[in-house]
Amino acid sequence: MSLQSLTGRDFLRMADLSPSQITDLLQVASDLKSGVLTPTCSKILGLLFYKASTRTRVSFSVAMYQLGGQVIDLNPSVTQVGRGEPLSDTARVLDRYLDILAIRTFKQGDVESFANYCDIPIINALTDLEHPCQVLADLLTIQECFGGLAGQTVTFLGDGNNVAHSLMIGCAMMGMKVRVATPVEYKPDPAIVSSAQELAVQGAEIVITEDPIAAVEGSQVLYTDVWASMGQEDLAASRIPIFQPYQINRSLLEKADSEAIVLHCLPAHRGEEITEDVIESSQSKVWDQAENRMHAQKALMACLLGMID
Repeated sequence: MSLQSLTGRDFLRMADLSPSQITDLLQVASDLKSGVLTPTCSKILGLLFYKASTRTRVSFSVAMYQLGGQVIDLNPSVTQVGRGEPLSDTARVLDRYLDILAIRTFKQGDVESFANYCDIPIINALTDLEHPCQVLADLLTIQECFGGLAGQTVTFLGDGNNVAHSLMIGCAMMGMKVRVATPVEYKPDPAIVSSAQELAVQGAEIVITEDPIAAVEGSQVLYTDVWASMGQEDLAASRIPIFQPYQINRSLLEKADSEAIVLHCLPAHRGEEITEDVIESSQSKVWDQAENRMHAQKALMACLLGMID
């Protein structure tokens, strides 16, 4: 395995892992899920979340408890970070108390600053730029459904947001074809697209398009997210007519591969980015995907903490 080199490392971007490390990490996640691996530790995970969370908070907490560790919820509203304590001071103090820290915040630069000031592993549990932990769970789910990743076609529809960014990079590194279909003014960050293209291995393909129908044709995976991310709620109503053509509905799903699955990182606005009948259909793997957040993050923490030989 290539995982020993992850001990003590940070996980801030999808590109912090190599293709072989992703492959091995997904195998560890599968082994943890099945009970083949049962590592234990007495480590302490800190959760510093500046944004609301259900799946990320609960999945990290349960994962660490199942590994035998403990969790401290560092809610900014009841700690000094919410009263203006400098990030550098908070980081250096937490580094003395914790074994690993997961941060959910707005600026990518904040998790990078924590990594600069801390010796313990820092995990990006979501920023406005990337959501790499989500994509580890996505890849695990796709692998479970199709038996492998290379050659599969994934279509992301909607806003070219943090999930789309990490998904492009993750798919490119695993030899997958990824299509991102968005309205013209909501395309993913060009720098992320360039990074994904540079990291792409043989067989990978990255397509950015405004045509949702062409994007889903023959695709094995249809993926969407809310049309207005956290912090953009006041824009949600105005975006509905712009994004309506990108809704995953029965008509669009029928243009994909006959065995296609549907993913959504949740929470879902049913009737907006995805219809009720699709998210509740047999092709929906949304709940498996949500469960896999726990397994993927458990594997990630076990590797960063040096628990996997």
